[in-house]
Amino acid sequence: MSVLFINYPKCSTCTNARKWLEEHNINFTSRHIVEDNPTKEELKKYVALSGLPIKKFFNTSGMLYREMNLKEKLLNATEDEMLDILSSNGMLVKRPLVIADNGVLIGFKKDKWEQFFK
Repeated sequence: MSVLFINYPKCSTCTNARKWLEEHNINFTSRHIVEDNPTKEELKKYVALSGLPIKKFFNTSGMLYREMNLKEKLLNATEDEMLDILSSNGMLVKRPLVIADNGVLIGFKKDKWEQFFK
């Protein structure tokens, strides 16, 4: 299984997720979410693969999310507009993201990760 680990190295949750992957001997390719933010096309593919609503991909606890007043703006935004916003800055994307052949993980919850990588 190919695994893409999209993360922000200064994020403690991402650091814990990376350690978890390493401890479980899961080979992965790492990608810096700010230096190499997912494109609109990639995000569209990830949303479809995840089966989750696009709003789950937003880093709602991030400073930039609040500064841009996205809680309000997203209420009436189309999916296409949301993809444009997400692809504009990696700090808007919830992290870490794991993209694998069998699905997508958003954030780091050990129980979900253990089930996903069984």
